[in-house]
Amino acid sequence: MLEPSVDNLLKKIDSKYAIVTIAAQRARELHQKENYMVENPTSKKWVGIALEEILDEKLTVKQ
Repeated sequence: MLEPSVDNLLKKIDSKYAIVTIAAQRARELHQKENYMVENPTSKKWVGIALEEILDEKLTVKQ
């Protein structure tokens, strides 16, 4: 099972395409400079950390 789940992420951001785009951009940023917005991320991968940040509402979509 993937964590965080897509259902939980969709409660924060309405579009799964927006989630993918934001997570990919943030993963690139994390790869260049490890400045986490969450304390003690459970994932060891950049995309997983980005998804945790979305779930914790550290990343949002600009309207």
